[in-house]
Amino acid sequence: MSLSDPIADMLTRIRNGGRVGKKEVMIRNSKICAGVAEVLKQEGYITDHDVIEDGKQGMLRVTMKYSVDGSNIITEIKRVSKPGCRVYSSLSDLPQVLGGLGITIVSTSKGVMSDRKCREEKVGGELICTVS
Repeated sequence: MSLSDPIADMLTRIRNGGRVGKKEVMIRNSKICAGVAEVLKQEGYITDHDVIEDGKQGMLRVTMKYSVDGSNIITEIKRVSKPGCRVYSSLSDLPQVLGGLGITIVSTSKGVMSDRKCREEKVGGELICTVS
């Protein structure tokens, strides 16, 4: 089975897993998905992620994070740039989600990073998704 947009599949699995209260979510492994998971971990939206080798592509296991009352930390996660319509942004035009309370995940020439890190590194790139 071929997947046309593995990032959208990853975001959908995380969104659905959080809604039903799953502890872990399994996602097909790729460099971009691992980069997105690393940014989500650094920003505190997930607990952890690791790669499970299966002799083929491998699977990325994402451990979800919930608040004290049991609600999901990720309230909204949306894909911005799609295979049919790529969205790029310069440093000065990077969007701020919820006035800085959320993050935008950006694919840059220096790797996948959050909008905060992009401002520190002074780089722009392709907007992958927004998380709040």
